[in-house]
Order: sequence, then C-alpha cells, then structure tokens
Amino acid sequence: MKENWNIETQAVQGAYWPGNAEPRVLPIVQSTTYRYDTCEELAKVFDLEQDTFMYTRLGNPTTDAFEKKMAMMEGGVGALATSSGMGATVLAVLNIAKAGDSILSSSTIYGGSFTLFSTTFKDLGIEVIFFDPDAPKEEILALAKPNTKAIFGETIGNPLVNVIDFEKFAAVAKELEVPFIVDNTFATAALCKPLELGANIVVYSTSKYIDGHAQALGGILIDGGNFNWDNGKFPCMTEPDESYHGVRYFHDFGKNGYMVKARAQLMRNFGFTPAPFNSYLMNLGLETLPLRMERHSENAMKMAEYLENHPMCAWVNYPGLKSSKYYDVAKKYLPKGQSGVLTFGVKGGRDAGRKFINSLQMVALVTHVADVRSCVLQPASTTHRQLSDEELVACGVSADMIRFSVGIEHVQDLIDDFEQAFAACQK
Repeated sequence: MKENWNIETQAVQGAYWPGNAEPRVLPIVQSTTYRYDTCEELAKVFDLEQDTFMYTRLGNPTTDAFEKKMAMMEGGVGALATSSGMGATVLAVLNIAKAGDSILSSSTIYGGSFTLFSTTFKDLGIEVIFFDPDAPKEEILALAKPNTKAIFGETIGNPLVNVIDFEKFAAVAKELEVPFIVDNTFATAALCKPLELGANIVVYSTSKYIDGHAQALGGILIDGGNFNWDNGKFPCMTEPDESYHGVRYFHDFGKNGYMVKARAQLMRNFGFTPAPFNSYLMNLGLETLPLRMERHSENAMKMAEYLENHPMCAWVNYPGLKSSKYYDVAKKYLPKGQSGVLTFGVKGGRDAGRKFINSLQMVALVTHVADVRSCVLQPASTTHRQLSDEELVACGVSADMIRFSVGIEHVQDLIDDFEQAFAACQK
C-alpha cells in the first residue's frame, strides 16, 4: 500500500510507521553509539553482513527515517543524508571518480558547485569540463573523453533559473554509458522526479525547500538503482575493495551497490554526517513540502508577471513566463509549477539594483534561498563573487542580476514592498 501512496501522503507518513504505544512523531535519537550483546553480531555489521546501527557517523534511526522518506518520494532505492548540500555533491562524484578521471557538467550551476568542480576537484586530479546546457547533444558528446565518468546538471539552475532538457542529458549519459547526476534542490520531488526522466543519481541541498524554514544545514544523495555499473568503466564498483575484506559493491549488493559504497566507504572516511536533530528538522519540513511548493510556485508566477510589466524592471526571467526561453521545456518537465526562484534586473544596472535591495523593508537580503521567507541576493557580488568575469558569463550571471526567492507570504505584501523600493530608486 505504501508504495502506491501519492507524494503528499508520502511526505506526511512515509518511512516512519510507529507500533503500538510508540511515538506518533519521528523521535530524535541523540546518540552516537548503539549497544550489542555479542562481539560476533557487531562484527557482522562491520563486515557489511548485517544492516543495523552501530555508530551515528554511518547511520542513525532519525536520519535513517529521513533518508528512507526522501528515497520514497524520489522513487530511489536508497539515500544517504549529509551535513550539507556540498557534502552530497562531493560524495556523489567521488563515489565513482578518482584522480585521472573526468566529468561533464552544465556551466549554469550553483556558484559553490562551480568552484568545487573547477578548483577543488582539479586539485584532486579530477577534470571537470563545463558545457552550455542549451548546446546540442552532439556538441556535448564531443567534449567527452574515454575517462568521462558522469554528466551533471541542475533541474533548475541556480541562479540562472534555466531548466535542463532531461531527454537530451539522459541521451548523452546513455551514449557515454555514464550516470546522469541531477541536483534537484530548486524543483524538489513535489514538482519534478528526475529518476523518472532518465537521471540515475539525485543530489540536494536539503537546507533549502526540504527544510523550508532556514533552520538547518543538510544535504542528501539518492540512487535510482537504474544504472549498470558492470560496463567496464567503473572498477571501483566491480573490483574488490580491500578496505572491506574484498567486497565488490555491485556484485555483492546489486542495485544498492552505489549507496552501500557511498555510506560504508566515503561516509566512513569523510564523515559528512548530519546531526540527528537536523535530520529531524528535515523530516518535519518534508511533511509540508508539497503544500509549500504549490504556494512558492504560485507566488513566483504572480511576482514574475508583476515585474514583467513594471516600468522600472529592465528584465525578468522565470521559466513559467511565456517570454522565457525555457517556457516549453518547463511545461514539459515541471507541469505542476516552476518553483519559487526568479531573477530580474533594475533599470540603471548594478548600482540601481543595490539601491533597490537596500530599500526593501520586508524582503530580506540574506545569503540563502528557497525557504518560506522571501529574500533577495545579487549573485555577482556574493554567491558568485569568487568567479572571474569570464566564468560569470559562462554561468549566465550578469552584473545587474538580482535573485529573488519568493516566499509564501501574501503576494500583495510582496508587491507593496517592491513598489516602495522601486520608488526609492528614483529619488
């Protein structure tokens, strides 16, 4: 029955079902360790023969329930929660790539991910080749090398709010016989399920819409269990891991092999572990995710239409607008709504934009995005500040761009705040 639940029911009741006289709400298990009766039983856990909790770095009951709910909502076979979204992205790639390997990535991704790929992974010996996500399939394929291990993109780009063509990305991945990794942070499973559209692995910054209230940092990676690792390109999945007595992840665990490796090997060694309390908050946020995404999308659409017709607005980009170059692809892949983030520019350029932001009274200037409270940011001078002018152009970030994360407040109050800020720009 639970497998047939709609996502709204999964969000509220999925993955945690208490027994008689047990807590109705998922409890916080604030413990680092778990007791065992015998040395033999605990040894089985260390040998990956028994899947029970033994140390919270590798698993915790509260976190486990959150992971299972996320996997259920995405349609994956398993999930691994991390202490941040960056941690999830790091583990997703390092689980299958090493020094000497290469991956393909959309250039229109979050600034932190861009820097991770272009600088940190480069220092680790992993080459990341960036491409325009709107480029033809053949152009993307031409960038591939024999050592290419994955293709990466964001469902809705941050901050460009472009929408990727899943069909094209999946076709490239299949032709190259590599996994298609998607960051679904801005869309969430409430609006888009990448695993049903050809993706193999999904990552999130759960600090955004999943938490929904800007209270806790977190991330997660989810495996679709739909990629054949035994194709000769991923010896890390098929050859013995001597650090675990020669276990062969794909051979021994099948479709769960990728996730077992990520947890048993990388989480063990890197320790990007979420606090149980943060997992509790993430699960709490999930309960209202579908409702919130409806309101975020509705408010963003109204604000985009308002800005498109405002004389002080130089331009506005939101995939739900018919004027957007991503309108058709958004309707194809995001028919339930196009999320709550849009970008725009104020007439007068960067300085006018700063004056506009400084004049806002309710909408806040914060280094965050995608929670219940509306906020703005100027990416070129903040989140993408470390990028060169050339890299900013590659990411599609203009100097005057303002990223607007539309919350769930009443839309008229948002319009009123914008009106007084626009008026201040003219003084």
